[in-house]
Amino acid sequence: MIMKENLNKIGLSKELSNKLGYSVQYSKKLINDFIDILSLQIKTGRKPTLINLGSFKLIFKSERMGRNPKTKKKYKISSRKSISFYAAKKLQKKINL
Repeated sequence: MIMKENLNKIGLSKELSNKLGYSVQYSKKLINDFIDILSLQIKTGRKPTLINLGSFKLIFKSERMGRNPKTKKKYKISSRKSISFYAAKKLQKKINL
């Protein structure tokens, strides 16, 4: 099914429910549990890899100066952790068909 809007957790739950026949609530719990497992893996320094989908990596961004493009006012962007996703070659091939 092709969706015209962004896919959020509720939309993904409904899609999973339609595809597998689970209730929407159960599908939502599966998605939340999956996100919790990924988060814990990333927090502990692991690099979770989902075969044929991609891998996640924790990256550290240092403090830097930024600016509001509208007002041109400069401000400090604090250092933070971020997550990077690298798509697997098989996923990239599927998308580029």
